[in-house]
Amino acid sequence: MRVGVFSDAHDHVDNVRRAIVVFNQLSCDLVLFAGDFVSPLVIPPLRKLTCPVVACFGDNDGNRVGIAGGMRIVGTLGDPPFGIGLPDGTKILLTHQLEAVRRYLAGANVIIWAHTHKPSIAHDAAGRLLLNPGETSGWVFRKPTVAWFDSVTLHAEIVKLPELGSPPVIEPY
Repeated sequence: MRVGVFSDAHDHVDNVRRAIVVFNQLSCDLVLFAGDFVSPLVIPPLRKLTCPVVACFGDNDGNRVGIAGGMRIVGTLGDPPFGIGLPDGTKILLTHQLEAVRRYLAGANVIIWAHTHKPSIAHDAAGRLLLNPGETSGWVFRKPTVAWFDSVTLHAEIVKLPELGSPPVIEPY
């Protein structure tokens, strides 16, 4: 499965729209959001995704009731960390802060995390993929990014969000 990943939207609706275009162009089978919508403002554009979306809360999600209500319409939302099992047997741990979930890592093939706003792709000694998609908002580092990975090969890539109407740019990591 091709899985899209994004996080740290921080109410940047335009960049969430750009992320959705990228995920649809990549023909993602599933999209994961690793926290920090901030408010429900960025949830309605998720209806344009051509695949399911699963999300967790982040530490800056203020209106949790509103976010939860919006996500009930477009996808699935939970408190981090939580596990997601894919049909191909891949086990994903979705969280916002990696430091808080070290004890849960043993059962996962893929760990999706965020919080730092810095994109990173790594494989640990056990062969697990540790993927941080960076910041969708671009507020902190002015480099809005998302990511995707293949759940069979665990190959992952970071994608710079394009200007509206421009093609996505795949960044080698």
